[in-house]
This record gives sequence, C-alpha cells and structure tokens, in this order.
Amino acid sequence: MNKTITRRRFVGLSVATGATILAGGKILGSLSAPGTATNPVFKIGGDLEVNRLGFGAMRLTGEGVWGWPPDRANAVKVLKRAVELGVNLIDTADAYGPETDELLIAEALHPYPKALVIATKGGNTRPGPGQWVPNGHPDYLKGCVDKSLKRLQLDRIDLYQLHRVDSKVPMEESLGALKEMQSAGKIRHVGLSEVSTSEIERARKVLPIVSIQNRYNINDRKWEKELDYCEKENLGFLPWFPVGGGRGVKSNTLDAVAKAHNVSVYQVALAWLLQRSPVMVPIPGTSNVQHLEDNVAAAKLKLTPEEWKALAA
Repeated sequence: MNKTITRRRFVGLSVATGATILAGGKILGSLSAPGTATNPVFKIGGDLEVNRLGFGAMRLTGEGVWGWPPDRANAVKVLKRAVELGVNLIDTADAYGPETDELLIAEALHPYPKALVIATKGGNTRPGPGQWVPNGHPDYLKGCVDKSLKRLQLDRIDLYQLHRVDSKVPMEESLGALKEMQSAGKIRHVGLSEVSTSEIERARKVLPIVSIQNRYNINDRKWEKELDYCEKENLGFLPWFPVGGGRGVKSNTLDAVAKAHNVSVYQVALAWLLQRSPVMVPIPGTSNVQHLEDNVAAAKLKLTPEEWKALAA
C-alpha cells in the first residue's frame, strides 16, 4: 500500500479542467467530461479556496454518533494530523455528539490556521443514539447558529449547511432564518444537505447557495443528477459516505484497480470521486490516523482513463 504522504501539504498535478465563465455577474460552471477533473482545489462560493479532499469529523464521536469518543486524546490527534497533511476543510454538525464534535474541533485546532475552513450544519435534532429528527423552525435554526459559533469559538461560520429539510416547515422559512444570520455577519456562505435539484432551485430563490452535501460514492450514485447540476452551476458537491460508510465500497473492478496500483480500494474510490467532477469535494471521515493518511494519499493517485471508465460502468 502506498503510504508516502507525510507532513507536506498535498497538491494536484495540473490546473482545473472545469473552466468557469462570468456572465451577467453570475459565475457559471461548464460541464467537463466525467473522469477528467484534475484541479487540486475548489473555491466554495467563489472565495473559499479548499483542497478538494476534506475531512468529515462525524466519526470522532462516540458509538451511534453519540457522546464523547472513547479515546478523546486520539480524536484530537486525528484532527491535528489532518491539518498537518494539508486538509483545510473540516466538516461537522451540531448533531454530531450532539455538540461534542464541534467542541473537539475547537479543543484540537483553535486558534485556527488562517486557511482552515470549518463547515458545520444545523437543523437535525438527536433524541438519542442513532436517532435523527429534522427541525427547521426559524427560531431553532438561529439558536443553532449562535451555539455553534460559541462551541467552535468563531465570530463567523464560513460554511453553514441546513442539515435536513424539515417537511413540517416551509423551506423558505428555514432558509429565511439563515439569511438573517448571514446578514448579521454570523454566516459567510450557506449550503444544503440531502436535497434534490428542485429543492436546490427553490432554495436559491431565497438566498445564494454555494454547496450541496448529498450521499454519493462509487457504489451509490442516487444523486447523479444533482451532481451534474452542481457542476453546471459551479456549486461545491461534498459527498458524505464517499467510501460507503460502514458498508464500504465493493466491486471486482475496484479490487483489480487497487491491486494494480498497490493501494486500498478506499483510495481508489476517493481518486475516482476526485476525477469525477471538478466541483467534487469528498469529506472522508475516520478516527484512525493511519486511515486518515491513506485517505489523504488518494489525492495523489491518478487513474488512467480506462480505469476510470471501467469503475464508472
């Protein structure tokens, strides 16, 4: 297995293929051929430049995404190592723990490096371990923003995402609350999670949306249409469970390509995502330093066009 990445910051090998044009004051992305993306960075909202392999911090909590991790010192070590390896986008949510994940991030990394982007989410409550119940009430969301700011020790959250659309509350009301917080200077950019193209378009009538976080990986492409929409509109696409979560990712082709490169199937799956689209920003999570290093090494892995197409089949 290739584990050559150390403390140096990872960089890409070439410039972005997904060129953008400025038309009438609006940035539009041009669809690139799937599998040809090679840009090492993406600018969320046009001004937040992040390396395209981020870190999802959910797995740093206790079992069932509940409570403190069994080894708190290890969780802090993983976060610090992620930054050492060049990761400058860390994704979390107030529901992870709940609250403990944001507290861990501040404990490990505050004062934050200048280029580090902390993205968090609100709008999903946690009655108990493994339980998730959306709450999109405007007053609740505004309280979520204020509490996340306090836990993360931030004056402004660079990317705040609506964790889930609450079917009991009109989306316009939920997003209206986030728009208020944005106008108050507490949020820089707003994103959405687990939404359809029609919901994205509906949300964009309320306020600018810069990113979408839907489940997506080499074995699960339910949101393919939403990914294409994001590329067309130059919205960041942050796939959660990019290597399948607890189920992992499996296929004979995946095994063959991993063997050919002497890497893990997870590294191949991440490399496949990075080459899939220039707006793709995977956020793999782990509570293991070695797994973290392996994941980051995937940014260096370049699949051949034939390998990528075989995996995409």
